[in-house]
Amino acid sequence: MSRPTRGGSSASDIDMPEALAALAAERGITLDTLLSALADALESAYKRLPGAHEYAWVTIDPDSFEFRVFAMALDDEGDPVGDEMDVTPNDFGRIAAQTAKQVMSQRLREIDREQKYEEYAGREGDIVTGIIQQNDSRYTLLDLGRVEALLPQAEQVPYERPEPGARVKAYIVEVRKTSKGPQIVVSRTHPGLIRRLFELEVPEIADGVVELKACAREPGHRTKIAVWSNDNNVDPVGACVGARGARVRMVVNELRGEKIDIVPFSEDPPDFVAKALSPARVKEVRIDEETGTATVIVPDFQLSLAIGKEGQNARLAARLTGWRVDIKSETQIAEEEAGIGQYAEADDAEDYAEGEWKENADTGDLEWHPADGGPALTAEQWDAAVDAAGPVADAAAPVADAGETTQVADEAAGGPTPPDPAAGADEADPAPDAALHDVLAAPPSAEIPLDEALAAVVDVEVVPFVEIPAPGDPVGTASPGADAASPDAPDPAAGPDVDAPGADPARPDEATP
Repeated sequence: MSRPTRGGSSASDIDMPEALAALAAERGITLDTLLSALADALESAYKRLPGAHEYAWVTIDPDSFEFRVFAMALDDEGDPVGDEMDVTPNDFGRIAAQTAKQVMSQRLREIDREQKYEEYAGREGDIVTGIIQQNDSRYTLLDLGRVEALLPQAEQVPYERPEPGARVKAYIVEVRKTSKGPQIVVSRTHPGLIRRLFELEVPEIADGVVELKACAREPGHRTKIAVWSNDNNVDPVGACVGARGARVRMVVNELRGEKIDIVPFSEDPPDFVAKALSPARVKEVRIDEETGTATVIVPDFQLSLAIGKEGQNARLAARLTGWRVDIKSETQIAEEEAGIGQYAEADDAEDYAEGEWKENADTGDLEWHPADGGPALTAEQWDAAVDAAGPVADAAAPVADAGETTQVADEAAGGPTPPDPAAGADEADPAPDAALHDVLAAPPSAEIPLDEALAAVVDVEVVPFVEIPAPGDPVGTASPGADAASPDAPDPAAGPDVDAPGADPARPDEATP
C-alpha cells in the first residue's frame, strides 16, 4: 500500500527494509521486535481515526513490509463475532501519523529498558568497569556504556577520593527494575571484588586449578585470602603472587594500595589458624570445639605482630578461619599454668565469688555461706582465715629502734638471743659476731651510734676521742672547737695515761690516739 507524499512520490519509493534494518541496528534490537512495535503504533493510529472499529489489529508482511488492518464486530457482551474485515484506511491523516510516531518511540524505549535490565539482571556478583561521571556525598555515578551504575557512599572505600573521568572496577551487588530503566548498584568494598580481580589476573583460578577458599577484608587497609590447589604440581600462593609479584601487584594497584596477605588453605584447624596469623610465627594452637575458640601461643616478641595494629591481624584471621582467636604469649601461658601473675587475681576473685554474705536472723551478724554448701563463717572466722593465709614474713619484720633489734627479728634472722640484763657485766657483753649481727640486721632507718658500729666491726674497745695539739700550739691549749670543760679530755701536761690501753710506758711522749 502506498500514499502520496509532498514531493509527489509514494511511500513505496522508500526502501522500508533498509530503513527498518538501520533502525534496529541503531537501537540494538531485532527486526522482529521492531516490526512488532511498528504494528502496535499503527494500531493506535488507526483507532484515532473517525469510525474506527473498536476491535482491530495490524499485520505486517516481513517480506514486502506491507501492512493491513483487520477488524471484527463485537456483541453486547464485548466478545468478537463474525468474520474478519479488512478495514485498512487509504490515509491515516496527520493526527494519526503523529500518534503512531509517539507510540513507536515509547515502545522502542520500553524495549530498550527491558533489554538493559535483562543484560545486567543475570550479572549479579560480576565485576564491571566504569568511568566516574558524578560524585557527591550520597553516591557516585559510574558510566558503564549503555547504562549508569550507582555506587552508594556505604559501598565506597573509606578515604578513597574518586576523581571524575577515572576508570574503576566495581562489583555488582544488585540490579533493580524501575520505571526509568534498570538501576545497578555496585560496590568497591565487597569481598567478592577481591575474588573477581584475582580471577581476572590469575588464569589458574579462572580455570579451576586454584581455588580461593576464603576471604576476609577490611576495605582500604588489609585483606587476607586463603587459596587451595587441586593440582599437587601447582603452588597456590605462588600462582596468585606471580613472577616477582606481578599478578598480586595488579590487584593491589586496582585497590589503591590495599595490602593483601595470601595464605595456603588447610583442612587442619590448628594449622589453618597458625597460617592465617602470618606474618607472625605461631608456636602452638589449641582448639576448643565446644566454644569455637582457638587459643594461639606465640613468642613474647611476636605478640604485638600477631595481634596487629588495633587488633587488625587477629580480626582478619578470625573471619578467615571462622574460629574465635585468642592470642597469648608464652609468658602469659606459663603464668596461667603456674597460677601466678595477673591471672591469679582473677582466679582468686572467682573463688571468692563462689558464695555470698548473708545476715544471721538470730544474731544479726553477717556470715559467709560458701556455694558448695560448706559451714558458714562469721566475720571473725573469715578474718582469722585470711590472716592465717597471709605471708609469714610479716611477723619477722625488724623494729626500727635506734641501736637494737627485737628478739623476733634476731630469731627470724638466725642470730643469738640477747643475754639477760640481770647477769654480770662480763656476761652481758655480747660476742663480736652477735654485735656485728645486730648492726647488720638493723633496718635502714635505724640510727646506730658510731662507737657501737666501730666496736662491732673492728672488735676493739673504743676510747673517747682526744684532740692532739697541732705543731706549734702551746701545751695545754685546746684547738678551736674543743670543749675545755669536758671531763673526758685529759690534761696534756700530766703526761700519758699508763693505764690506757695502747700506751707505751717507755715512750712518755706518745699519746694514745
